[in-house]
Amino acid sequence: MADLVILIPALGRPDTIEPVLRSIKQTCEATVLFLLTVGDYAVETEVHRLGAESLRSRPRATGDYANKINTGFHATTEPFVFLGATDLRFHPGWWEAAFAVLQHPANVGVVGTNDLNSRRGPRRQHSTHSVVRRSYVDEFGTIDEPGLILHEGYVHEHCDDEMIGTAKFRSQYHWCEGSVVEHLHPVWGKAPNDAMYAASEKRMGRSRPIYNKRKNLWGQ
Repeated sequence: MADLVILIPALGRPDTIEPVLRSIKQTCEATVLFLLTVGDYAVETEVHRLGAESLRSRPRATGDYANKINTGFHATTEPFVFLGATDLRFHPGWWEAAFAVLQHPANVGVVGTNDLNSRRGPRRQHSTHSVVRRSYVDEFGTIDEPGLILHEGYVHEHCDDEMIGTAKFRSQYHWCEGSVVEHLHPVWGKAPNDAMYAASEKRMGRSRPIYNKRKNLWGQ
């Protein structure tokens, strides 16, 4: 059994399913679990065509990504969990680099990957998509919710900021430059824009006050 499970929440963009699955299979041995939305037939059809494992959940206006990640976490047993998405390209050696960090020091619970975005890379050491040690979640959870990886109160954005801020507060976060998981986002000209990407500012406008209210919980 693989030590790593890669959770891939999906909503729309069926054309991204095959490329992300292919890049995973080319770079590591891992269990891959797609987290789907009931009624998203195009994506579900593509996932089934490729023979990939999946779970379905009902549509949610708030916390859809975080809920899917938490659902996938509780449905799996692998000791390491990658919080993924469909708009990613995994580069060779990404898992070996992250795994090396997880081995030393032993108290690292969250390893941030390098998405090749310099604005949130070496200086800020932020990661939108990270590897999480299962025992870290079992012991700590979010800052106020035991057993959960992500807080589900955000519309979408900022759940990663909270997770990383919390792990830093606990001295259990390490950013790994050599673990490259490229984020194929239109803001960097790596994907076409669509309605979901275009709505990100509106979503952040709703989620930012929640983040600002909660960030004092981890000392910010």
